[in-house]
This record gives sequence, C-alpha cells and structure tokens, in this order.
Amino acid sequence: MLAVTGFATVGLFLALVLSRRVSVLLALTLVPIAAALVAGYGDRLGELIAEGLSTVAPVAIMITFAVLYFSTMIDAGLFDPAVARILRWAGGDPLKITVGTAVLTLLVALDGDGASTFLITVSALLPIYRRLGMRRIVLAGVICLAAGVMNMVPWGGPTARAMAALDLGSAELFLPLLPAMAAGVAWVLVAAYLIGRAERRRLGVITLEVAERPRLTGAARVRFWLNLLLTLLLVAALLAQLAELEVLFVLGFLVALLINRPSWRAQQELLTEHGHNVVLVITMIFAAGVFTGILTGTGMIQAMAESLVALIPASAAGLLPVATALTSMPMSLVFTPDAYYFGIVPVLAETTAALGGDPAAIGRAAILGQMTTGFPLSPLTASTFILVGMSGVDLGEHQRFIFGWAFGTTLVMTAVALLTGVL
Repeated sequence: MLAVTGFATVGLFLALVLSRRVSVLLALTLVPIAAALVAGYGDRLGELIAEGLSTVAPVAIMITFAVLYFSTMIDAGLFDPAVARILRWAGGDPLKITVGTAVLTLLVALDGDGASTFLITVSALLPIYRRLGMRRIVLAGVICLAAGVMNMVPWGGPTARAMAALDLGSAELFLPLLPAMAAGVAWVLVAAYLIGRAERRRLGVITLEVAERPRLTGAARVRFWLNLLLTLLLVAALLAQLAELEVLFVLGFLVALLINRPSWRAQQELLTEHGHNVVLVITMIFAAGVFTGILTGTGMIQAMAESLVALIPASAAGLLPVATALTSMPMSLVFTPDAYYFGIVPVLAETTAALGGDPAAIGRAAILGQMTTGFPLSPLTASTFILVGMSGVDLGEHQRFIFGWAFGTTLVMTAVALLTGVL
C-alpha cells in the first residue's frame, strides 16, 4: 500500500509540475501532505514536516549566503579586470575570443546562478562578437557549455537539491567529483578551441582596438585586492572542508559586507537588489524538505525501492549509477530540477542501496548532467531564455548547435568518474 501511495504521489507531483498547472511550491507541499493523510499519517504530519525542514535547513542557509556573497563580489567589480584582460589578450582573433568566452564564463559562473552569469557574460561579449562578425550562436553555445559544468558547485541549484533530497553533504556528494569536474572544464576549453577555430577559418583575424580599463582609485584598489584574497581563502577553505559550507559562507559574507558595504544603507540596498533571488531559492528548498520529509518518514521511498528491487536483478545494481549519469543530461529537457531531484533521485538512490550499492553514487551521477550541463539549453529553466534572448538566437537552433557538445561534457565527466571509482 505504501509503495502504491508513494508512486502515486511522485507521479502526481511530476504530472502537476510538467503540466505547469500548479506552482512547484504547491506541488512539493500539498501533494505529499495529501498523501500522508490518505496513508493514515495525519497524526504525525507535523513531526514529519519538521524532520524534513531540519534536514534541508543547512542547505538553505548555505545557498542564502553563497548567493549574497557572490552577488556582493560581482557588484564590487571583482571580475571586471578578468573581462578586460581576456579581451585585451584576444584582440580580434575569433579563436581567442571564443576561448576567452569560455574562461570568462567559468569565472563568473562561480556564483552558481545562471541568470546572473548570462547577464554578465553576454553583456560584456556581445558587442565584440558583433564587431568581428562572429555568429551569436557561438556566443550562446560556449557560454552554455561553461556555465553548465560550473553549475555543479555545491551552492548551485542541482547539487544543492541533490544534497537536500539525499541528506548528504558536499564531502560525500561533490568533492569526489572534483576530478570529473576538472575534466569537464578541460573538455569545455577544448570544445571552445574547436568551435573558435572554425570561426577563425570563416572570418580570419581582424584588427580590434580594446579600450583601456579606467584606473582604480586607491580605496577601490585596496577593496579589490581584499575581495580577491577573501574569495581565494573562501574557496580554499571550502575545498579543504575547514568547516561546514554554511558556516564558511556566513563568515565570508560578513567579511565581504565589512569590506564593500559597511553602512546599513548600503547593506539594505544589497538585500533589496538580490534578496528576492534568495527568497525564491530557499522557499523551494524548504518546500522540498516537506516533500522528502513526508515520503521518507512515512516509509514510502523505502517501500517504492523494495518494489523496484523485485523487478531489477541484483547484478544490475552497479549499472544504475552509470545509467543515471548517461541519461542525466537529456533528462534536463524533460524534467525540471525539482521534479528530477525530489521525485526520481531518492527512489533510484534507495533502490541502489537495497541492491547493495552506494546511494550517494546516484546523486553524483545525477549532477553530471541533469540541469548542470543540460540547464542552459532546457526550455524548463527561465535562465535559458535570458541566454538566447540576450544573444538573439532561436532556442531550437541553439539546442541543435550545442546539444552534442554539452552531452560530450557529461560523457567525459562520467568516464572520469568511473575511472576514479565514484560511480
């Protein structure tokens, strides 16, 4: 009975989300609450919801302060010198411009927010592409590749959702994938080189004057170096796991405020400008806590997994993570991140565990493609339309141009993940 209720809950959730008849927020909360009442868990409803919320609270805190931190750094112009240097290095060479596009996007995408990444990179580079006569679809495609692989960072949406859905930390889910992610970055640079070489062959090298960047005042120069040092220390601390991610981002953000916005008025302006993005994300995370708390606490996920175990041969346990990885990127075109990570991944993880496999491997496999390499060409994410809209390209043309390269990123990362034994 629990398995049937669980499958019905997940099925109804997916149907509502994919049909867009109700918001994801309502689907994540009302559907599992109704299922708990039907299954006879009404007297434990508050307890189940509370357990789910406490599980995702660290993830919500981490995302809140990570978004605010990187928003502060972008506003402070931390990445402006990188933009100027890349353009000065590239000059009028389409190949260098294309590779520079990838490098710049890899840097800007550290904030884990696709919308801001696209706004910054397209705004900075589109005038250069126009002056050189380069195809705008190349701009959109290369940004897509670089932003996709960088969306794997723990404060990005997919990995945060995977951690929340499986109750895992970044040490278990993300850090084992660092070699695979590094290979993905290398693949993106290779792809940018090959795409750029074709543009150079088509256009040749054009003489291009790049304006000098305005000199910083003394105080602005000091702030820039302090911001750079702080960011490098923060990234090092995150990778070294000196403390929990949410603790590091809270501390980092507080220091960033003291450096860049010490007055209360300036801090209010920051929260007014970027606070709505934070609220939207953490609301979804807490709603997901309701969903996973009820499905886990009632035993529905375990019951669904046990029913699947009866259908899957024990010898196939090791194949589930690989199959998940290989299908993760194309699934971005079909499932929203909420539907996939909160509706599908927990069932696959529990099934893998029941068959003797590592459930964390399912989470790692999922973030190799689902709404990471796949999100900038998915029609299910609003930021995709920011990318194609600002670039002035058709979504279908963009998908046809870059799908193979993006899927290649997932294949490369999957191969490295297998070689390093994390899948």
